[in-house]
Amino acid sequence: QVQLAESGGGLVQAGGSLRLSCAASGSSSSTTTMGWYRQAPGKERELVARIVSSTGTTYYKDSVKGRFTISRDNAKNTLYLQMNSLKPEDTAMYYCMARHLFGIDYWGQGTQVTVSS
Repeated sequence: QVQLAESGGGLVQAGGSLRLSCAASGSSSSTTTMGWYRQAPGKERELVARIVSSTGTTYYKDSVKGRFTISRDNAKNTLYLQMNSLKPEDTAMYYCMARHLFGIDYWGQGTQVTVSS
């Protein structure tokens, strides 16, 4: 199993920045992909960014390209999401996800990001 714990959320004004962290423990070295998802009230959960563990290949949702950066520190077993130029529409609960090589997805509890206009 993989345990994930997010941190770094908060309230920020539009144009500001936040860095989310996701500390992984357990069988975190057996993950193939890690990512950040978000869910706003009344909306479905959506993929924001992901990174392939073996190659470092990244993917971003179009609306965050150029503003968000996903990265992973393997030595610390930590996933990051640097969010710059935040917009009110980025307001959501942000979740960390890790996909195990056996195909099981693990999720953290989430961290709230609120961007005021």
